[in-house]
Amino acid sequence: MALHPRAGQPAQASDLTNIAQLVSAYFVNEVDPRNPKQQVKFGTSGHRGCALDNSFNEAHILAISQALVRYREEQGITGPLLLGRDTHALSESAYMTALEVFIGNGIEVHIQTDDGYTPTPVISHAILRYNKGRSEGLCDGVVITPSHNPPSDGGFKYNPPHGGPADTDATKTIEKYANALLSSELLGVEAVSYAEARASKLLKQVDWRKDYIESLSDVIDMQAIADAKLRIGVDAMGGAGASYWAQIAAHYGLNMTVLNADVDASFRFMSLDKDGKIRMDCSSPYAMASLLQLKQDYDIAVGNDPDYDRHGIVTPTHGLMNPNHYLAVAIDYLCQHRNWAPELAIGKTLVSSAMIDRVVAKHQRTLREMPVGFKWFAQELHAATTAFGGEESAGASFLDRQGQPWSTDKDGIILALLAAEIRAKTGKNPSQYYDELCAEHGTAYYQRIDVASSAELNAGFAGIRAYKLQLSELAGDEVTAVMTKAPANDALIGGVKVTTANGWFAARPSGTEPVYKIYCESFVSQEHLTQLAEQAQQLVNSWIQA
Repeated sequence: MALHPRAGQPAQASDLTNIAQLVSAYFVNEVDPRNPKQQVKFGTSGHRGCALDNSFNEAHILAISQALVRYREEQGITGPLLLGRDTHALSESAYMTALEVFIGNGIEVHIQTDDGYTPTPVISHAILRYNKGRSEGLCDGVVITPSHNPPSDGGFKYNPPHGGPADTDATKTIEKYANALLSSELLGVEAVSYAEARASKLLKQVDWRKDYIESLSDVIDMQAIADAKLRIGVDAMGGAGASYWAQIAAHYGLNMTVLNADVDASFRFMSLDKDGKIRMDCSSPYAMASLLQLKQDYDIAVGNDPDYDRHGIVTPTHGLMNPNHYLAVAIDYLCQHRNWAPELAIGKTLVSSAMIDRVVAKHQRTLREMPVGFKWFAQELHAATTAFGGEESAGASFLDRQGQPWSTDKDGIILALLAAEIRAKTGKNPSQYYDELCAEHGTAYYQRIDVASSAELNAGFAGIRAYKLQLSELAGDEVTAVMTKAPANDALIGGVKVTTANGWFAARPSGTEPVYKIYCESFVSQEHLTQLAEQAQQLVNSWIQA
């Protein structure tokens, strides 16, 4: 897709969302339950939409919240529900609506003390902490967030008692119940007024922020970071963890400068992403342009998206790291600096770099290659059978220093702090560390292409069957595998992946946009990658139109 002429440049007044209009639309616009575009739909990270196009409105949250109440009853989940939100404008509105329903149904709800914002990984960590040692009365959680998406978007994510993203069985059930409620004009939704919800004895305030920050030394060598006296820069991106960084620095004695810590629902401090939209994507060099300009001022610099489940790592020598590169570095470092049992596996999504495969093989650990979506790692992290789970979209989490679960959802805070630990303990920044991995394992050339498509074309991915594809050669190399299921768990990947000894490509449709994504990697050259990508596009286009 073409690069917008103002990509990477500061947002202007004309780029900003009209927050008053957006919030008004949330409460006023009526939803048509017969329109598929206005129905509840859970993707890899919950239900997302926009109030202006009637895909994320009060009716949706009333229905989803009541559907979740029913799901909890079916599953026998009787403990409190932990409710958090990020700093998007619609997150505030949806937070109020959800609270009205949960309290109205007699559920004990826990929220952050001082009504503060709560990162996704903090909710996950708090769920694990509450449920530890319990066999009944387990808690679960909801985070109101559209993650890194534009300021006009809203999102609703559910985390069951294992603390990670809900699996497809759960989300499909909630989705089905919610759409039934929309179709019945919300008949059956039980809710109280917001004032009643706030005054209810069922509402408890808990300082998750303090608990999380004081526990960080369980998972990160915070003393090593402090002793190294690193100059650390943080772009808080006005997100849910913006207030955390200053407290982390104070608690552990870190030399840290925090930028964009003030909450502004228009996110006017952002630079425009590749398509000219405001998008708080900490893995995008365009969205991270302001921090990149300051890279020489810090030994390590980091950024997080609004719900803090993603990380961006900036080094003075190389700038913003490719998320794949950092995953490989993090895995190699942790395998050498944590006393994790040798039988613990390492997890990655199948569109993540094959450099990870080589690093995992070097450390003689089992590789768990999963479909896209962090939900596939949640159960294994919770059971402490997988030590690390990561995906190419800059999301990961890992066990603590004792090999126990820390968070079973993506944790951008600990991945950011790990970059500082790596710099403190090795004397190399993560980019320099990755250069050494390339010298050892070969240079990986990686690319992701977003191809303009349509809902009809994207539906063609469902008809792809590996055994039907007669493919023997890719970019001059013999094809070693064609797969439509993930090697680790035999789950459908929603697309296709083709591998050779020197490279691979994978293709899958977007769940939110009229595009499909092609991921390619070569261990030969940039020219070989280009050849591989061109052939991949031709093949995929022919397969989905067949």
